Amino acid sequence: MRALQGPLLRNIKTGLALCLIGILLLISLAGAAEKEIPKRMVPVVPTAKDKCPVCGMFVSKYPDWTTAILFKDGSHVFFDGAKDMFKYLLDSKKYGPSKKTEDIQAIMVMDYYGLSWIDAWKAWYVLGSDVFGPMGRELISLEKEADAKEFMKDHKGIRIVRFLEVNMEVLKTLD
Repeated sequence: MRALQGPLLRNIKTGLALCLIGILLLISLAGAAEKEIPKRMVPVVPTAKDKCPVCGMFVSKYPDWTTAILFKDGSHVFFDGAKDMFKYLLDSKKYGPSKKTEDIQAIMVMDYYGLSWIDAWKAWYVLGSDVFGPMGRELISLEKEADAKEFMKDHKGIRIVRFLEVNMEVLKTLD
């Protein structure tokens, strides 16, 4: 019985050590994702030729609503609002078949109040407000939760969501 306890105890210790290393690695990766996006990753302003791959609208006509996905190879796609950007992300095989999720370096949206680029993962999105974008009802992106709450109150918003809460059901409420 004692002979089993030695190897068994070693296996348990090794397993616990590997679990701890895995947890620390996940925490490290999550922390890296939370860091600010370097300025060099913010896309250039869309040109008159840049079209939204979802609806086909010319994006440069709507600079206050522009969103972008930046890819690791240096390419990017622009959208005329967060709603179309999320449609692209949720059905990338249809809208961007040559790109994969792992190709994405950053996803940027325009802060409604500051009119500046912000990380789409960190943004707060207001649904159902009385503010319309180029394609009608829109997800209004804001950098700060307090701004989202204020916007929701001032513009009859229905709900505030975060990036991972945006799905096709949410988008259908905007079409």
